[in-house]
Amino acid sequence: MKPAAINTSSAALQPKSSLVPTNSVSTKDGFSVRARIDPTLPVADVIRQLCSNLKVADHPALYALRDEHDVLITDTNLRKAIKDKVNLKLVNSPVVEAVDIMEKLSGREDKSLKLALFSLQKYIQEDQFATEFLKRGGLAELLNVIAVTHGNTLAYALKALQNLMSLDYGWSNIPPPFISRLIEILSNPSNLVNVCRPATSILKRLVEADPRFAETDFAGANKSAQSAAGASTSKASVGGKNPAALKPGMKPPSEGVWNYGFDLVFDLMKAEDEGEPGGNKGERPIKVLETVVKRLSSGDSMMAMDSMLLINSLLKNATDTQWEELADQLERLNVRKAVIRLTSLTTTEELTSSTLEFQANLMSFAYRRKNTPIDLSSPYVRNALDTIWAAAKLPQPEARTPTRHTPRSSPKVRAGLHDVGNGDGVLYEEPGSDQQFWVKLGFDSENLRTEFAGVGLLGLDCLRALATASADYFQEIVIEQLSRPPERRCLVAKASNEIVELLSEHYRLFAPGYSSAPSFQPYFLSFHRVHNLALKFFLRVWDEIGAAASDFSRVAALAQSQINYALRDETRAWHEVEHDFLESEYREVRERQMRELEQQDDLLNKPPVRTLRAKLYKDSFEFIRSQRIQCLTQGAWFVNGIPAPLTGAGSSRESVSLKRHTRPWKFLRLDKSMRYLHFVDSVVKIPIRSGLEDLPERIDASLMLEVITGTCAIPPNIHPGSMSPSDIPTTGSPLVASPLSFSLLSTRGGSLADLVAENSTVFSDWIDGFNMLRGDHFTTKETADFVQSLTEIGLKIKLLDLSGEKVDVPDVLNPPPLPSTTDFFFADYD
Repeated sequence: MKPAAINTSSAALQPKSSLVPTNSVSTKDGFSVRARIDPTLPVADVIRQLCSNLKVADHPALYALRDEHDVLITDTNLRKAIKDKVNLKLVNSPVVEAVDIMEKLSGREDKSLKLALFSLQKYIQEDQFATEFLKRGGLAELLNVIAVTHGNTLAYALKALQNLMSLDYGWSNIPPPFISRLIEILSNPSNLVNVCRPATSILKRLVEADPRFAETDFAGANKSAQSAAGASTSKASVGGKNPAALKPGMKPPSEGVWNYGFDLVFDLMKAEDEGEPGGNKGERPIKVLETVVKRLSSGDSMMAMDSMLLINSLLKNATDTQWEELADQLERLNVRKAVIRLTSLTTTEELTSSTLEFQANLMSFAYRRKNTPIDLSSPYVRNALDTIWAAAKLPQPEARTPTRHTPRSSPKVRAGLHDVGNGDGVLYEEPGSDQQFWVKLGFDSENLRTEFAGVGLLGLDCLRALATASADYFQEIVIEQLSRPPERRCLVAKASNEIVELLSEHYRLFAPGYSSAPSFQPYFLSFHRVHNLALKFFLRVWDEIGAAASDFSRVAALAQSQINYALRDETRAWHEVEHDFLESEYREVRERQMRELEQQDDLLNKPPVRTLRAKLYKDSFEFIRSQRIQCLTQGAWFVNGIPAPLTGAGSSRESVSLKRHTRPWKFLRLDKSMRYLHFVDSVVKIPIRSGLEDLPERIDASLMLEVITGTCAIPPNIHPGSMSPSDIPTTGSPLVASPLSFSLLSTRGGSLADLVAENSTVFSDWIDGFNMLRGDHFTTKETADFVQSLTEIGLKIKLLDLSGEKVDVPDVLNPPPLPSTTDFFFADYD
């Protein structure tokens, strides 16, 4: 029945003749009325009064309000909807929608199923709908649909599950067989892109839902959501919690969803291959990883982006027990080359951010490998040593009693002699033996643990890469050095390890998580190739100057100077870098080194000072990190930018509105818990008190996926502080992205905010503040310069203290001898 008019004395709805209506409300039958809604009332009361005045026979609990974009109106956003005069719709409540969708899912009729899944994608992100859907066993039904469907139906179902997993509850009972099904979908290269994209995102979310990152205190968790999801897991069952591992900005998790993680997913990846003919015992790449890396070259840029995000998630969350295997798998698949190729083809801001994160993860991995001692009982280490020895093709000594440290690839081992020594399967040199094996490859001694002590697995990787990539060259230089008198030999393996040390210092591999590169460094991703070039330079200089064993440190200093010179600009062409290493004249290198030495004190190159610099760098990074986040908690004014046309293909900003803001200014402030970004929109800049009283709206910080720059334009006739009057855009001006603009992309798609900073200082503070809130890297040159300047100032102050006390800094720090007995105790000091 269509009402003639709404005539009520309620505070929620007033007659049109007495007060100005706030919103237009339409019904399912197509009727539309004007109503004045009181923003102080709960939504349930507003719906009840609407149903009463519209003579709706059904119970008001069966109805809900949505805006014209189908966003559910709740007590949280009702005030904003009234303020913006949004057109509202009286529609079925989440309870009715959940019941209807469950019936269609269980019916499995193709057309109805697709429609139900399409609606489920939208509604599943709403707490009210999700609670009702999960109460009725919706998760299990959705997983069953994914298990048996294909094509677009499967794509809709996966997208619905992806949206459900953006919540921190409701998906605690995903069984391992379903994860295996997910891996199977990703492993199939013929699957549609719209199937693989949500599947990739779901697997990424499972990797990140690691029990190591769950908080021990769940007092603030959403109990009703837990009961709806059936999250009855006890604290003890989650296991392995590490409160410090929870990132700032991440919401306190519901207990049940944090029970997957890297180990579970990676084990299932390997198990998927083991079920195939031939299995996977480490001899070949894991199939799903191989497919994901290949998708980095996909013609669909968003598919490539999702694949990059999954690889980053695996690298960031790899556990101590399996990170070496993951690194080995990715190296076999040449993921570095795939990323370099991707960045050369696509230059969107989203990709740039993901590439920097990938680079930071690789730096953390490189540091980790450099500080991991080689384990001679490890199959990986044995295979690497076998490969190096076989590539050298050295003449074998006469067969004799098996001795320790004999390479397994030597004729004696291949002839069937058994391993002897400590029982770990590795041959060691017997005391007093005159046999030498590893010394022939250019080590100082036969003790490989000692030889690789400073470079660890990273040094072994580089030496193996040289032996495999340039096998003929490797054999030639090893045999050539052996033909020389011992005092004139350049120890090849020792020189290789020295180059690893110099490259590590150049790229500042000081500690995991501290990437100091605000820009993409393609030559770091080609670490092994650069290592080979630098080693060739080292050997060439050795020959040109006729160096002796005592000149090793002198040649190393020349190599350090040349590395810094050749890699001074990562945007240079590869052939130019090759020329600097392979064809530069010794005289020019020496003259440049002398000029450098005139400008710096030799004290700065001593190992203890380099170690001190690394420590001060970490301290400076943490100081700047806390300062940047402090800027976020203090707050700042921004201009609400208008999204500008994007030049990069395949941008993920699918749901960005081009509507011009009626309130062009926005003040943002991060709360003390670093969980929410509170804000207020305003026509003009107004005084904002400390605290959050003046900031009625907020953004969930855990929803921030990426921070991308250069995305939006300044609205017409708005004057930020840094812009000259002549540059202020006017009405009708084309939309040109401001260099001080950035957008906060959401994990649920679209943009959380499009902002333009008033000046470069605010821009740098907030861009890096957001990045450091999400992780541990920064992207602006200003922040990088601050960290470097603080490090240098701190180093000079420390050295002034030493020079004032006339302390001599040694070139090498020798460890003190071990105590002769254990009969000692620590003194107590008051």
